[in-house]
Amino acid sequence: MELFSQNKIYNFMSKRNIFISISLTLIALSIASMIFKGFNWGIDFKGGIEVQVQFQKPVPISDIRKQISKKFNGASITTFGKKNEILIRMSVNKVSGDVQKDLGSEVKKLLSPLGSVTIRRVDIVGSKVGSELRDNGIKALVFAIIGILIYVAFRFEWRFALASVLALCHDTIISLGAVSFFHVEVNLDVLAAILTLMGYSLNDTIVVFDRIREQIIGSKVKDLPSLINEAVSKTLSRTVLTSLTTFFVMSTLFLFGGEIIRPFSFTLLVGIIVGTYSSIFIASPLLIWLGFKIDDYRKKLLDKEKRKREKEKMRQMYQGGVV
Repeated sequence: MELFSQNKIYNFMSKRNIFISISLTLIALSIASMIFKGFNWGIDFKGGIEVQVQFQKPVPISDIRKQISKKFNGASITTFGKKNEILIRMSVNKVSGDVQKDLGSEVKKLLSPLGSVTIRRVDIVGSKVGSELRDNGIKALVFAIIGILIYVAFRFEWRFALASVLALCHDTIISLGAVSFFHVEVNLDVLAAILTLMGYSLNDTIVVFDRIREQIIGSKVKDLPSLINEAVSKTLSRTVLTSLTTFFVMSTLFLFGGEIIRPFSFTLLVGIIVGTYSSIFIASPLLIWLGFKIDDYRKKLLDKEKRKREKEKMRQMYQGGVV
């Protein structure tokens, strides 16, 4: 199935300055949001207690808050998806160790006068553990970027590697900016979504870079923008179809998957849109600004092929007893 004809070449590179300007604006807004608005850290990273309860019928938040405050001060109480489902958050240091062991029963006892109530889940994470998880999550992102840089540099060339990593940073910053701006809870699921996004975005970029390399080998074109236009145009249907199918799945999860999975699906939704955009409009133009030369790369590939043929010839001569 083709959405776009492979015979038609779209002149993406003529608008590259516009695309870069849009991206720089989004990156600036994302960084500003992360600095001034910050993140809504979940208990996975900042530590705390979460109790999800379900009433048979909706109960006013004010009544729930009044009951909870009899034993737990400073608790945050919000609806969780449905009006009869409530999420109670509180700091670990405001709950004694003895109570933590049977927190679900304590909360149920407090809320029972308001109606039939069920404890859906109880999550307890210490502040030290949360801090360690946050630090390990940042390390995971850094190591993933370094690994990608090494892999792409080995497979292609250092300019390809740098362009792909810059595109990944572009996708990650804008996605995190959206998470910050819309006050999405940052938990381990969001971290998993960011790492998934990095792999997804890299795969799209590698497909485009593979096509560019094929065009360099099989074409005599010496103008890099024209060659990139041809390569991106030939992979456009594949990129858009892959993104659309993933987008529909994530949209379904976001709309009908419930509150627990919503931070994950939201992050990936934003990431899919930004990643598709960067694979087409950002990663490839970066090759131009990084000074990539078609003739130099073509010569490098020819020398590599020549050494491979000579090595194969020597091997055959050795096996034939000539050497």
